[in-house]
Amino acid sequence: MELDAAILSRIQFAFTVSFHIIFPSITIGLATAIAIWEGLWLKTRNPLYFQLAKFWIKPFAITFGMGVVSGIVLSYEFGTNFSKFSELTGPVLGPLMAYEVLTAFFLEAGFLGVMLFGWQRVSERLHFFATCVVAVGTWISAFWIIAANSWMQTPAGYEIIDGRFEATSWLEVVFNPSMPYRLMHMLLAALLTGTFVVAGVSAWYLRNNRDQDFAKKGLSMALWAALILAPVQALVGDYHGLTVKEYQPIKLAAMEGIWPEREASVPLLLFAVPDMENETNHFELKIPKLASLILTHSLDGELQGLKSVPADERPNVPLVFYSFRVMVGLGVLMIWVALLGLLLRRKERLYEHKGFLALVNLMIPAGVLATLAGWYVVEVGRQPWLVQGLVRTMDVVSPLPAERVLFSLTLFVLTYSLLLCVYLYFMAKLVRKGPPDREHLEQHLIGVNAPGFALEWVKDIKHQKAEA
Repeated sequence: MELDAAILSRIQFAFTVSFHIIFPSITIGLATAIAIWEGLWLKTRNPLYFQLAKFWIKPFAITFGMGVVSGIVLSYEFGTNFSKFSELTGPVLGPLMAYEVLTAFFLEAGFLGVMLFGWQRVSERLHFFATCVVAVGTWISAFWIIAANSWMQTPAGYEIIDGRFEATSWLEVVFNPSMPYRLMHMLLAALLTGTFVVAGVSAWYLRNNRDQDFAKKGLSMALWAALILAPVQALVGDYHGLTVKEYQPIKLAAMEGIWPEREASVPLLLFAVPDMENETNHFELKIPKLASLILTHSLDGELQGLKSVPADERPNVPLVFYSFRVMVGLGVLMIWVALLGLLLRRKERLYEHKGFLALVNLMIPAGVLATLAGWYVVEVGRQPWLVQGLVRTMDVVSPLPAERVLFSLTLFVLTYSLLLCVYLYFMAKLVRKGPPDREHLEQHLIGVNAPGFALEWVKDIKHQKAEA
C-alpha cells in the first residue's frame, strides 16, 4: 500500500496532541487543588491540608514537566507538517500562541521554583502567592489555547487579504462564538480530572489501610468537588451543544448519528452502528424525540443531517459518534459516583465501603479519558475543515516525502511511549511512598512557627512518642 504523507501528518499531529492533552488536564486540576489546600492550611492551621498540599505538589511537578516537554513539539508541527496553514492563518493564530507563552508559560515558570522549593525559604504568604500564581497561570494557558482552537471552529473578527487571514477585531477573534462555552467546558473537565485523580489515590490508601486521616480528607474534599463540578459540566455541555448546532451542524449530526437532510422529532441514540457507505445506522437503541427536545427544546424540532452536505464534507462519523458517547457516559458515571458518595457519607460508610472505594480507585483515569474523547469529537467532527468552512485540512499539508513523515511518526510513538512509562513509574512510586510522615511535618511546622491547632497537633505527636 502506498504511503500518504497527508494522512501520516494528520496521524502524527493527532498522536502528539492526544499525548500532550493528558498532562494539562491533570495539572490545571492539581494546581487549583494545591492552592486551595495551602490557603485552607494558612487559615485553619489544620496540618492535614498542609499534608495534602505537600504530597500532591510532587505529582503536579512531574506532570507539569511532561506537559511542557510534549507541548513544545506541537507548535513546530504547524510549520513542518502544515506549513501552508501557518502561512494562511499565522497573522491570527501566531499572536494568540505568543500570548500564551508570554502571559501563562513565563508566569508559571517564574513562580514554579518558589512553589516547589520555597518552603521555609520564603514567607508563608509569599509561598501561597506563588502557588496561586502558578494555578492562575494554568488557567490563562487554557484561555489562550482554547481561544485559538475555538477560532478555528467558529472563525470571527477577520478578513482575507491576498489569501491570508488578517484580524480586524481581536476582541471578536479571541471571544469568538464558541470560545466561552468551550473554555468553561475544558476548565471543568480539567478540574474533574484532577478531582478524580485525588479521589482515586485517596481511595487506594483507604483500601490498603494507609495514612487514614490524610486519605479521608482527600477523598471527602474530592467527592464534594465532584458533586458540584460534574452536574455543572453537564449543564455547560448542553449549552455548548446548542452552539455546535448553530455553527457546526454537520459535527452535531455526526455526534447524534442523524443522516437525513432535515429530520424532525429526532430520537436520542443511546447506541447505534453508523454506516458511512450506506448512509444509515444499524442496531439503533433510541429514546424517541429526546434529541429534538434537548437541542431545540421542542419534541418536534428539526435538525440538519449529514446528507445535507456532500460526502467529502462529512467527518468520520463512527469515530465522532462513539467518542461523544464515551465522553457523555464517563460524565454520567462521575455524577453517579458523586451521588453514591453522598449517600454513603450520610450512612457514615463512605470510608469503609470496599466496593465503593474500589470503584473510585478505578475512576483515576476517567477524567483523562473523557477529555480525550471530547477532543476527538471537537477535532474529528470539524473535518474536513481545519478552519471551519474556509480551509480544508488536506489543502494545507506540507509536501513532505511520506517516508520522512513515517520516520518521525515512529520516533514520536516510541519516545512518547517510553516517556509515558517513565511518568507512570514515578507517579506510582510517589503514591506508594505516601504523604510526608508526621516527623517531617513536625519539623516543618515548628520551622514556620505555626500557631494554634498545628502546634497542638505537634505536641500530641510528642506525647504519643513519650508514651511509646
